[in-house]
Amino acid sequence: MPQPDPGPVPPRAAPPPGAAGAPVAHGAAHAPDMNEMDMNEVDMNEVVGRDDLLLLTLDTLRYDVAAELAAAGRLPHLTAHLPGGTWEKRHAPGNFTYASHQAMFAGFLPTPAAPGPHPRLFAARFAGSETTADGTFVFETPDLVSALAARGYRTVCIGGVGFFNKQGALGGVLPGYFQESHWEPEFSVASPTSFEAQVARAEQTVAELPTEQRLFLFLNASALHQPNWFHLPGATRGAGDDRRTHAAALEYVDRHVGRLFAAMSSRRRCFAIVCSDHGTAYGDDGYTGHRLGHDSVWTVPYGHFFLEPPA
Repeated sequence: MPQPDPGPVPPRAAPPPGAAGAPVAHGAAHAPDMNEMDMNEVDMNEVVGRDDLLLLTLDTLRYDVAAELAAAGRLPHLTAHLPGGTWEKRHAPGNFTYASHQAMFAGFLPTPAAPGPHPRLFAARFAGSETTADGTFVFETPDLVSALAARGYRTVCIGGVGFFNKQGALGGVLPGYFQESHWEPEFSVASPTSFEAQVARAEQTVAELPTEQRLFLFLNASALHQPNWFHLPGATRGAGDDRRTHAAALEYVDRHVGRLFAAMSSRRRCFAIVCSDHGTAYGDDGYTGHRLGHDSVWTVPYGHFFLEPPA
């Protein structure tokens, strides 16, 4: 069973410069400015149709753990791309995978954790919307995935947690939005190498596409979800998961995310959104898990940025 929250994630000794895992040099981290890389600086009406698109959801990732690791230099490959090298603090649109992804596929990404209204990147057309701006990509279809397909994108889902496993009716709902979907047991929460297997599938998907074909790739990374104890050396099944094993799982994702970014930018510029769908509790105020209304669940990390193709 999960143990009570052991407190802040302990620091890890930094590797020497040039060693494997050493932080990538980038600008000094600073508190995220709500106007930095504001949605209005990204006109999604120009992006859609021109660039490839990536939505990477780090399922169950807590904001506090993500922020601590970024500040400590333990996520070199992610922070190399995050604006200012930091995560933006946001509120999830749902408190478990199914609800949150249904909202995101309708254009409701995590909302900045500050008073709004906040313009959105994507929005279905409906009267009275207060979060649709000039730079919002407005679509007429019921969901963003079919809207991108109508604009000529190949829409591909690489599933992770059980809601994407296509085993039973419910497990086929979210993958069913996409023209192409993939799930294997190696992608699941039970696999210690899930993210590597998912990235390999993404690399294959990109390689098989004609150069001129635009791609919207969605990948639901399952590595952060319980169980994650096996990502921390020395941890045991009996001791279960906690914030330390959660942090180790995020470091595991960071070690391999560069391959995903390289694949997605190999043909043209890619606009990437990397975020959590919800957090999870490890004994916080007596709560464990998610699908509940605790700050550890509602508060999530978010970032969007461009991945430039090789020169």
